[in-house]
Amino acid sequence: MAWNEPGNNGQRDPWNRKRSSGKSPVDDLLNQLKNRMGKLGQGPGSILTAVLVLLVVGLLFSSYTIIGAREAGVVLRFGQYSRTLTPGFHLKLPQPIESVNKVEATRIRSVTDKVAMLTRDENIITIDFTVQYQVDDSRKYLFSLNDPDGTIGAAAEAAVRSVIGGSDMDQILSAAGASLVSEAQVTLQKTLDGYDSGLRVTEVSFQNVSPPNEVKDAFDDVNNAREDKQSIENAALAYASKVVPVARGDAARIAAEASGYKAERIARAQGDSARFDLLLTQYKAAPEVTRKRLWLETMEQVMANNPKVIDGSNGRNIITLPPLQGAPAAPETGSATVGAIVPTTSPANSGSAADKGTQP
Repeated sequence: MAWNEPGNNGQRDPWNRKRSSGKSPVDDLLNQLKNRMGKLGQGPGSILTAVLVLLVVGLLFSSYTIIGAREAGVVLRFGQYSRTLTPGFHLKLPQPIESVNKVEATRIRSVTDKVAMLTRDENIITIDFTVQYQVDDSRKYLFSLNDPDGTIGAAAEAAVRSVIGGSDMDQILSAAGASLVSEAQVTLQKTLDGYDSGLRVTEVSFQNVSPPNEVKDAFDDVNNAREDKQSIENAALAYASKVVPVARGDAARIAAEASGYKAERIARAQGDSARFDLLLTQYKAAPEVTRKRLWLETMEQVMANNPKVIDGSNGRNIITLPPLQGAPAAPETGSATVGAIVPTTSPANSGSAADKGTQP
């Protein structure tokens, strides 16, 4: 019958040992271990065995490591860099063969400082700046610099001083100051790369840029004057944008009128010249006829544009000329218009016409 079959009342076991009533097998096992551990402390051999057991336990517990999600593990084998572990569970050689240094690679670190600096135009300015950075290479971060945080603080101040020292006060306080922040970040990153620091700058910001308190009032006056200047310049630009297009339109209109007048005068001169050439050709062909025709055409134009008065006494036609400017108009006779009368003379009454002067 087996030792654990019912009916044996638990009196049989595989070790053929009797148990005291009221104790479980677990209690017996603990008592046995206690007795064995007590024997280890007796004699030289027992001490060596205890040391070996402790050494084996220590080696087992140092043969693995767990890297957190925000960490990176740098493994050193006999003090020399071996490899970098990613987050998770990893096996390694027990200490002191391999050791692991854990670095918080994704944590954003920051350095803040407030310094007074000298600008290019020899003005003093106070700047509060903050630099945010994180570990980009865990190996370089651990072994390239003795004090990474202190180094980045000194490098950040040097970069900001370099940028501010090469700029004027007006440029720093104006909208162009944003470009100086980017320039400072680039300069700082180049410095850290030159140190082989394994750090990456994520952001550089200027919280407060102001002159020292001793000259703050005078500086505020300068800023107010600058704002007034900018306001006046904006008003002038607005006026120019309104007036200049009108002036340009007037100039274009005058130029167009001048161009039209020029074309008209040229065309008229060319027409007169062509008419004169034609007339000259006709005059050369028939001088007398041409001369008489010209006289008749001229008289026709003159007579057509002058009023005529008919004297009903003797039926003579009297040629009149327009009255002089400012002279009184002649009275009307009959239904015809009367102007300044210039009598005509004939051989029969030339004397009487000369004596009388003006006919009524």
